[in-house]
This record gives sequence, structure tokens and C-alpha cells, in this order.
Amino acid sequence: MAHFTPLPHRAVIAVQGEDRIAFLQGLVSNDMTQVANGAAAWAAFLTPQGKFLHEFFAVPHGDTVLLECERARRDDLVTRLSRYRLRAKVTVAAAPYEVAVAWGEDAASALETASEPGLVKAFGGGVLYTDPRLAGAGVRAALTADQIAGWSRLPGMTPATSAAFDAHRMALGLPDGSRDMEIEKALLLENGFAELHGVDFKKGCYIGQELTARTHYRALIKKRLMPVTITGAAQAGAALTAGGADAGELKSVAGGHGLALVRLDAWRKAPDGVLDAGEAKITPVVPAWMNLPEA
Repeated sequence: MAHFTPLPHRAVIAVQGEDRIAFLQGLVSNDMTQVANGAAAWAAFLTPQGKFLHEFFAVPHGDTVLLECERARRDDLVTRLSRYRLRAKVTVAAAPYEVAVAWGEDAASALETASEPGLVKAFGGGVLYTDPRLAGAGVRAALTADQIAGWSRLPGMTPATSAAFDAHRMALGLPDGSRDMEIEKALLLENGFAELHGVDFKKGCYIGQELTARTHYRALIKKRLMPVTITGAAQAGAALTAGGADAGELKSVAGGHGLALVRLDAWRKAPDGVLDAGEAKITPVVPAWMNLPEA
């Protein structure tokens, strides 16, 4: 079975010009030589102090690198990247694509691609890219709205809602931009970028590298964005407590699933590992890919 949905809150930027790879390489958290070699990569653009500003998928498409980012903040990302153009032979501008995702056991085969993370395939005038973070996260696409609507005619493909995909990605523990990461405050390693292949610790310098590397090598992480199951009614933004002590914040909610930024010390002391959000009970779940520091 495979499901698909448009993601209207996501949009695309086109980075063009002969210096596009070198330009991005000096700015973002991941190694853009992966993109030069034909693979999609997940990356972030940070403040000089190493705090989160933007996350995006970087996807090669002919002589262009497409950046799939948050629609509401696309202009801000274009502006910030453009400040660093200087004499680089590169242009940065919004691109006329819509974003969609297909997920489920048969999603890749329905789209005649493969489930290998980071795999890129041309599709019509656009592109398909298997989510580079995690097997099972799905196949994403930058296409026209008509092409995305046409997926409903593919054998085995069933239309779904963006809320249904939210529940899927939350269960996997995958963040989605500023919905889950606070702008100018969140740290990449609190949000899974190390394990989910969103940061490269061996590449050259980039904006915000110093704090990210120091946090990694000194094992300074005390909070983690984690999948949670929710019993009762809780809303995004709700404070989490354990025995009355601050235990974090609920970031996203979709039915009985959610993502929460959890204070690890408070969670480990909570009875049965269950946290409170008002009257609701919040149970963090450690996904197989996540590496937590020892208590």
C-alpha cells in the first residue's frame, strides 16, 4: 500500500550557476559534494552562533540545486543566502514547483523509483527524491500540481491528507522546520541532525560550525526532540512536566502522535517514563535510529 499527499506548507528554491555547489558548501551544515554526485541531502542554515534558522532538502536537478524548504519562510531563506553571493557565479530564486510526498511499503515502486535514502530521479520536468534521512520516510517530489494530482491514477497509490503524513513522520521522529525547531534557539543535535544525516563533521567550515562541532565532541546534549504518544487532549506548545518540574515542550501533534523537545534528566526521573501536559499523559518513545547520551 502507498499513500501520497501534497505538502502546501513546503516550497522550492532554485540555486543556479557554475559556483552553486561551492557556494552552498560554505554555508550549510551538510556536505554538498553528495549533491554534486547526484544524491539528495538534508541540511540546515544556521546563525553564526550555531542556532537553527532553516532546514531544507538539497536536490540536484540538471544544472540546478533545488532546495525544498518552508513556504512561509522561503523569501527569508532566499534573502539570507543571497547576502553571501559576493562574486560567486550563482543565482538564488523561488522556483515554480509544488511539493508532495508518497509513503508506505509500495510508494517507491508505484513511482518506479527505489527506496534508497537520497536517491534522485527525474520525473517529467521535475524530480523525485527519496528522503535522505531515514528509510521509510517516503519519496518526496518537486513537480507541478497537475503532475502530483496524477499520482492518484497510479496503481496502488491512494490519496491521503497532510495530517496523515504528519502522523507518519512524527512516529518516525522527523522534524519539520520551525514547526518543531525554534528559530534562533534550537540546536541541530537536539533535533536528530547527526543520526539523520543532516550534518557532516568532516567537511570544511560553514556558518555555525563551531558550536555544532563543540556540542558533538563534548556530548553536551541535554534535550532531544522525540516521538511521543499522547493520551488525552494536548496541543502543540504545551509545557511538559515531571513531578511538577520542567520536562520540555510539545512541538507538534497529529492525533495520538506528536513530537516533543524532552529534557532527558527530567524524563528519566519520571515514573514509568510518562510526562504530563496538563491532564494529558505524554510518553516519549526512543526510535531505533536515535542515540541518547547515558544517564
